[in-house]
Amino acid sequence: MSETKKSWGPGAATGVGSMPGGDAREAAKTVTGSLETLPYLPELPARGPGADMIGRTAGLLVDLYAHVEPSGWRISDRPGRDTKRARSWLGEDLDALEEFTQGYTGALKVSAVGPWTLAAALELRNGEVMLSDPGACRDLTGSLVEGLRGHLAEVRRRVPGARIVIQLDEPSLTAVLTGTVRTASGYRTHRAVDRGVVEGALRDLAAVAGGGEVIVHSCAPAVPFALLRRAGATGVSFDLSLLTEREEEAIGEAVEGGTALFVGAVPSLDTPLSDPAGSVMGVRTLWRRLGLSPGTLAESVVITPACGLAGASPAYARAALAHCVRAARSLADNPE
Repeated sequence: MSETKKSWGPGAATGVGSMPGGDAREAAKTVTGSLETLPYLPELPARGPGADMIGRTAGLLVDLYAHVEPSGWRISDRPGRDTKRARSWLGEDLDALEEFTQGYTGALKVSAVGPWTLAAALELRNGEVMLSDPGACRDLTGSLVEGLRGHLAEVRRRVPGARIVIQLDEPSLTAVLTGTVRTASGYRTHRAVDRGVVEGALRDLAAVAGGGEVIVHSCAPAVPFALLRRAGATGVSFDLSLLTEREEEAIGEAVEGGTALFVGAVPSLDTPLSDPAGSVMGVRTLWRRLGLSPGTLAESVVITPACGLAGASPAYARAALAHCVRAARSLADNPE
C-alpha cells in the first residue's frame, strides 16, 4: 500500500460543512472546540440566499456574478445585492473562524461547491442551467479556480498556521455523469457529460491545492471513486448508509492507493445516538470484507456526519460532532 502522510493524523473526525442557526461565532466556537485535529469553516444556510452552498460559492466566482430568481441562482452581468450579501456573510464567517483559531497550527478544512454541481445549479439567462452549455461550463470552471485561489489566500492570511484541506462539494456529480439532471421544463434531462471532460475540470480545481489535500464530498448514491482519484482527489467523503457492493472494489483500490475516506457514519438529523463503537461497526465490517489490514483503518478513515448538519438542532449538531470524535477514537484504539 502506498503511504500518504495525512495532515490530520490518525483517528481524526470532522464535519461536512453546514451547521444549524445563523450565529457565525457560535458555529465557529462549536466546530473549533469539538474538532481538535480537523476543524473546518462552517456554512450557515439558515441565514438565507447567499449563505446556502450554491450562493456562497457563487460569491467566490471571479468575473461571473449571480442573483436569486424564484427558480434559483441565475448568472448576472454585474454584482448585485445577492452577491454582496453572500460575500458579507462569508466575511463574517471568516472573522469568527479567525477569532477562534488564534495560534492554531494544523489541518483546517475549507469547502466550496465543485464545478459540476455548480453547473447543474446555476442558471443561464434563458433559464437553463449552465450544464446545458459546454462553453459556459469551461468559463465557470476557470472562474471557480480563480475564486477558490483567492479564498484560500484569504484563509491563510487569517489562520497562518493552518494546513488547508480543500473540500469540493459535488452531490450532483453522479447525475451529471449519468445524464439525469432535469431541464428547466422538467420533461427532459441534460445529456451526460463526457467523463474525460468531468475529470479535467475537477483536476483544474484540485491543482489549486498546490500539492495539499483535496477531498471531494458527495452524499448521493454511486460516488465515482475511481474517477475522483484520477482527477487528483486525495480523499473522498461519502454517506456510509448509501454504499453498495458495486462501490466496494473501487473503495479497496482507493485505500490501497493511499486515498483517505471521509466516512459519513453518524446521522446528520436529530436521532438518539448509539455508542460510538457501534456507529463505526459498518466501517470495521467493510474493512474485513475488503481484506484490508486493520492497522491501516485509523490512518485511512476520517469519521464525519452523513451530511451537513444544517437540518439538525444546535444541541444535536454539537452532540454529533462530539460523537464523531469518540467514534474515530474507538477505531484508532480498537481497529479489529
